[in-house]
Amino acid sequence: MTAIPETPPQPTRRAWAMGLMIVSSVGISFSGLVIRTIEEADVWQINLYRSIALITMVALIMVLRHGGAAPDRIRGIGRPGLLAGLMLACAGICFLQSITNTTVANTLFMLSAIPFITALLARFFLGERLTRSTLLTMCAAALGVAVMVSGGIGAGSLYGNLMGFLTALCFSGYAIIVRSHRGIEMLPVLIVSGSFIIIISLALRWGDLAIPLRDILLCFLLGGILSGLANALFIAASKQLMAAELTLFMLLEFALGPVWVWLIIAEVPTPVTIVGGAIVIGSVAVRAGLELARNRARLRGNSPRL
Repeated sequence: MTAIPETPPQPTRRAWAMGLMIVSSVGISFSGLVIRTIEEADVWQINLYRSIALITMVALIMVLRHGGAAPDRIRGIGRPGLLAGLMLACAGICFLQSITNTTVANTLFMLSAIPFITALLARFFLGERLTRSTLLTMCAAALGVAVMVSGGIGAGSLYGNLMGFLTALCFSGYAIIVRSHRGIEMLPVLIVSGSFIIIISLALRWGDLAIPLRDILLCFLLGGILSGLANALFIAASKQLMAAELTLFMLLEFALGPVWVWLIIAEVPTPVTIVGGAIVIGSVAVRAGLELARNRARLRGNSPRL
């Protein structure tokens, strides 16, 4: 991958893309709540039915958007799309391995490195440089995540911690590929990712696929609505935002996830979780506000570097 010279995106489009990422992160933040309400299915069964729902939803969107040309669009992702799908599938699998083999705090701490890993890869492969405001927002948001998990960070399992780091690395690689090939319809990448996970889940759970209908419906909600929406908006926003900016907004998921569990099933978060979450949400809100201020300044013919 090489740097891609281009005209900077229109500021209004950038602000719109930031809005998409906020909606994406808020939507996917309900995933923890949905998973907590699943009663019997294990992680591989959840992955299987979630991926089936995700593939179904994406296929439906492709048919509605492109009609009979949908198969050509799917084939059009080529090798970059296959690689992106593999990276996303590996990220999902490694996340489950991490969360089940080390503390939640350790996993979240590893995932908070995603924007920084992405920024480093984007600088090297795409030549993307970050503005001061984005760098400051990344640092403030990372501080918020560190505060959230500070009470639970420990040695944990070396394997689980390694899987958490691999999750961050694989997702960052996925973000770079999607960003660098933004001229290609990348939505079918989700079909590739889901297919990889289905194959692995079937290999590990063949003969043990029966779960209650309620759990199946929750898995479909998780994959068809929450994951489908979040990933589709991520891909759409990638056409306007730099790679590190895309992953920065994902930190909202870590901050809001405990809030929904607290409000709906009364699992009270610790005070440090509340403080850290407030820092993350505040950091992203300030960054979005700066982008709106930049838009107004450009409309007046005075464009400061924010």
